[in-house]
Amino acid sequence: MKFRLGDNQYGKSETHVVRIIKQGTAHDIKDLNVSIALAGDFAETHLTGDNSKVVPTDTQKNTVFAFAKDGIGEIEEFGIRLARHFVGDFASVYRARVDIEEFAWDRLHNHAFVRTGSEKRVATVTGTDDGTWVVAGVTDLVVLKSTGSEFHGYIKDRYTTLPETNDRIMATSLSARWRYSDSAGLDWGRSFVEARSALLETFARKHSLSLQQTLYAMGEAVLRARPEIAEVRLSMPNKHHFVVDLSPFGMTNPNEVFYAADRPYGLIEGTVIRDDAPPPGLAW
Repeated sequence: MKFRLGDNQYGKSETHVVRIIKQGTAHDIKDLNVSIALAGDFAETHLTGDNSKVVPTDTQKNTVFAFAKDGIGEIEEFGIRLARHFVGDFASVYRARVDIEEFAWDRLHNHAFVRTGSEKRVATVTGTDDGTWVVAGVTDLVVLKSTGSEFHGYIKDRYTTLPETNDRIMATSLSARWRYSDSAGLDWGRSFVEARSALLETFARKHSLSLQQTLYAMGEAVLRARPEIAEVRLSMPNKHHFVVDLSPFGMTNPNEVFYAADRPYGLIEGTVIRDDAPPPGLAW
């Protein structure tokens, strides 16, 4: 009986680095969670325990901190620097994947901040000797519209109890990731801000007949706004809000009081792709 080693990778996950940028009395903060995964010529460490080609995960953690001292900039830039370092400096590393989450803080004073919400800006950078691929986006972005959403005309069978509606709350905790086809000289910060704005503006203004329709419109808006983006992948859990029946109390409820249910929930996912988009390579 024969066996062989299959795909494998290893790395240091969730290195939480906080970098304070001091400019006189005014400070700025960058708060990142960085995960690194390396793939390469590591068969011997699995098969014989020979670690001569292994970059220790502790070294990976220290590299994150050292690179942060030199400056972080936009998270896409930071991820590119790290990925290229591991691929370029270590012959045994064939691929480096860097996942970064950025936590948002609002300024209270020159050097005081408050953490804002659950939303996180994210980026995944994959580097090999053949190139570098960047996927960026946002996760846990909670949005709600109190009207302008309908849902009707769906299949009904003997198990269907959901009533059709021409007016409902639509809410979701949005995760959106977009793949860049061209990143040369790109202003990462502006690209992120405008892509995020396109998502939110479309969610707010699009009269929706389904969450699926809204998902497609949001992805299309990002591609229209930013030509360097090749495709957008969206995941939108439907945060259901059910109208409460107040009739037992002699009260009416014209879509004003709702029960917010956290589970089970519908999960709507989809991808919007530019027709002439280059193939993704190792981006995803």
